[in-house]
Amino acid sequence: MPRSSTRTSSVKRSRSRRAGESAYGALLVARTGVMGLLALLLLVAGVWTSWSTAQYAMLAKGRERGSMTVASCAGERCTGPFVPEEGQGPRKVSIAEAAAPDKGERVEVVLKPGSSHAVRSGTAGVLHAWVPFAGSLLLAALVVAGGMRMRRTAWVMGLLGAVLLGAAFAAM
Repeated sequence: MPRSSTRTSSVKRSRSRRAGESAYGALLVARTGVMGLLALLLLVAGVWTSWSTAQYAMLAKGRERGSMTVASCAGERCTGPFVPEEGQGPRKVSIAEAAAPDKGERVEVVLKPGSSHAVRSGTAGVLHAWVPFAGSLLLAALVVAGGMRMRRTAWVMGLLGAVLLGAAFAAM
């Protein structure tokens, strides 16, 4: 009789161990899935934020283009006269202070349709527009490394974000 009770307790332990291993595996899969969704959310938010400005800097054809001379800066915006390449005469527009050169300097810009807000054009403008995406790459790299344990992928994402930030800083 002791043999059969030993055998049943061994089977019970084996079943409970398998159930525990299954639960642990399910938790690992769930953690990886949640962290993957969080990283994806960060990247989508970065692209969404960047595209609201990048579309004007990248797809300038058919939009009102010209040059702006920075006259004054207040708060987060700099203002100055805008001279279009063609069309209407000069008028006053504003540009984000982070994208503006020093006071008195001239910069090529594209106007957002129906507003007096300008977006810097050219390489510097495109790189500046993608800075939020670069930041989201850096944040997502931390999530991928820590939550998903995909260190190589995280290093690539982090380096791409850092290079994009560095290029935007150098171009300005």
